[in-house]
Amino acid sequence: MSIGGNKEALIQVRTKGVKNKIGAYETPWIDCMNIQGWLDMSSADSKHTTFNAKIDESTHFFLCDYHNLKNVSVGEDIIEIKSENSRFVIDGQIYEIKWIDDPMDMHEHLEIYLRFIGGQ
Repeated sequence: MSIGGNKEALIQVRTKGVKNKIGAYETPWIDCMNIQGWLDMSSADSKHTTFNAKIDESTHFFLCDYHNLKNVSVGEDIIEIKSENSRFVIDGQIYEIKWIDDPMDMHEHLEIYLRFIGGQ
């Protein structure tokens, strides 16, 4: 069974730093993969859930079918998509990844907690 979705999310990852003309390191974002799922707002300004559990200031969550994010090919490199090196772009809006959850490690679907950053 497929979850489907009404939103296409582009996952971008940070590449290895390269020196620019003045010698400073830049770490550009590159497109990695597209996934389809459902985007919903989890909170507008509240930082606690109904059960007083803080979810690291996430503002949205993205629900999608399971994707193996541990061995993703990006150019010549194999990387793991995780909150430290990735972000979502949905409808031109940028979302920081706060947490990627594979509930009970069942590999059925992913729940990805996001924080809205803004437009491109």
